[in-house]
Amino acid sequence: MKILYFAWLRERLNRSEEDIDLPADVVTVSDLIAHLSARDEAFAMAFEKPNRIRAAIDTRIVSHDTPLAGGTTVALFPPMTGG
Repeated sequence: MKILYFAWLRERLNRSEEDIDLPADVVTVSDLIAHLSARDEAFAMAFEKPNRIRAAIDTRIVSHDTPLAGGTTVALFPPMTGG
């Protein structure tokens, strides 16, 4: 699955995207964030407040309990302000 990182997530993780093979127990956006958080200290710090992270699967904004099945790309980004 392709994972895209935006805004300060991209900066903290020093990458804008990556392709990863997900374990079978990663089935929702919430599971994905938890899985990424466990990778290393940088990921743990970037995702220390997972409820603040927004997600989109194949360009559709989704909640954290949304299944990943059928998706090809997940975008993760912090809340944004407009103006």
